[in-house]
Amino acid sequence: MRLVAVRSVTAGAILAKPIYNDNGQILLCEGVELTERSLTRLYELGISFIYIHDKRTNDIEIETGVSLETKRKALKAIKSEFQAISNQVKLKKSLNLDHFEKDFAVIIRAILSDIKNNDNALTLLSDMFVYDSYIFTHSLNVTVYTLGLAVDLGFSDKQLMDIGLGSLLHDVGKMVIPLEILNKPGRLTDEEFQVMQEHSMAGFNILRNIPNLSLLSAHCALQHHERLDGTGYPRGLKHDDIHYYAKMIAIADVFDAVTSHRVYRKPMLPHEGLELLYSGVGNQFDQNLVEAFRRTVAIYPVGLTVTLSDQRVGIVVKQNKQLSTHPVVRIIEENGVELKETYDIDLMKQYNVTIVATEATLAAAAQ
Repeated sequence: MRLVAVRSVTAGAILAKPIYNDNGQILLCEGVELTERSLTRLYELGISFIYIHDKRTNDIEIETGVSLETKRKALKAIKSEFQAISNQVKLKKSLNLDHFEKDFAVIIRAILSDIKNNDNALTLLSDMFVYDSYIFTHSLNVTVYTLGLAVDLGFSDKQLMDIGLGSLLHDVGKMVIPLEILNKPGRLTDEEFQVMQEHSMAGFNILRNIPNLSLLSAHCALQHHERLDGTGYPRGLKHDDIHYYAKMIAIADVFDAVTSHRVYRKPMLPHEGLELLYSGVGNQFDQNLVEAFRRTVAIYPVGLTVTLSDQRVGIVVKQNKQLSTHPVVRIIEENGVELKETYDIDLMKQYNVTIVATEATLAAAAQ
């Protein structure tokens, strides 16, 4: 199977992985022949990349790092708890969430179990989900990325639970932001953005009043938009004044935001998202954390068509977790000629050859 941008797929291609809604129900089955209408609808629903059948790569397996069942349960819990908070805050009721930490702890343990049992780098690009609300899916994705980073850095089980809760709840303050701003399809005005920025403090105030919830989780919500150079918000904190967990969540938050489909812009591919993070090293993001994040995520997801520095074209068939920028690639084209017999090369063993472009990047540039 191949991972391709929906906008570059031609009618008649066969879907290789099903499309789900955020309740885990199948919306479009594997094996369906795609039409112009279905492709347009998928893009409108926020699906930017899909897997299609390709006989040259029928043998590859796609592992995301988090199972469908874990993701389904997590999204259900996030939606339920966030909406409960929203309702109680809007009605000016005192928060009655005694079960809150317990319910989310179950989800975090499941995510950690999946991550620790996965030998490959994390990729959420291959999760074909149509979501009702960006906030819920984003909260889950940020949690997966942050916990993957934390596992790589060797945090203890207790610390991983605190980090998981902090990342899962980092955007809970958005539940009190007016819907016309929260769900606006275009870019926010300066005034609207100022209102949106209030979600950090709102999240802190919500979480610090929940019994038995670590104050660290509240500070993750408060500080995940702070930046090393003091240009972040809400307090303009710098360097060591920002909690280490919040620095981790900030990286995962930005990475998921730029690699996710939004109405007002196209998503970046993971390697483009990583380049954006590196451009902010030192003044916005901690360099050591960005380096560790690079080890955690799949920069070039399995199934992606890539062009190599020697102009050969291939499809990524396997990740090298030790060096995700150098995967195993199946060569399908040489000197502009499609090969009858494909072969695999391991870029971790051939440092003189690198990936210089992807099919999706080239297609976007041509539009």
